[in-house]
Amino acid sequence: MTNKIPVLYSFRRCPYAMRARLAIASSGNKVELREVVLRDKPESMLQCSPKGTVPVLVLPDGSVIEESLDIMLWALRQSDPDQLLLGGSAPCGQLFIDQNDGEFKANLDKYKYAQRHPEPAEFYRAEGAKFLKDLDDRLSDTPYLCGDRPMFTDYAIFPFVRQFAHVDRDWFDNTDYKNLQTWLKGLLDDNLFETIMVKHGQWREGDAPILFP
Repeated sequence: MTNKIPVLYSFRRCPYAMRARLAIASSGNKVELREVVLRDKPESMLQCSPKGTVPVLVLPDGSVIEESLDIMLWALRQSDPDQLLLGGSAPCGQLFIDQNDGEFKANLDKYKYAQRHPEPAEFYRAEGAKFLKDLDDRLSDTPYLCGDRPMFTDYAIFPFVRQFAHVDRDWFDNTDYKNLQTWLKGLLDDNLFETIMVKHGQWREGDAPILFP
């Protein structure tokens, strides 16, 4: 049976899934949320998206969107009441997203799981901190990355900066990145973040649908 609304396979703490949920929640589009346990992925998700990573959005016509940025764009092109997509035209926007999804994410993973890699955690932290400094410098001009309010770029990057900061929160809180600290706190305190971080149990076939947001 084809679902009447899109189905989003998600994992609460995954930064890619978080940014997809941020855009969907901002847009007001309703989806059926299916919380995935990564060590026990549902067969229905794997049939739609054999890559086995979240987020995955399955549309009512059966088409599948597998990349988090594409899910963000899908949601906001349906409805963008806060005009988040206006930030996409800022010169910094795509550059920061590319840096975040490339070198910074690689260093974040190595910093978080340094025991699996040849260098100590401090090495990968220092490498990742180069991007944090770039963000902090940008935020010296405006409170958010592309202006005076959160936009697409902020929501695309924020979950990854959050994860990096939480590896060693004492270290992050004692850096000189005061602009970045303020930016992060503002996004963490926003009601939108609270909305996307509501806890749900693992979805199993036959469960009653959970509508999000």
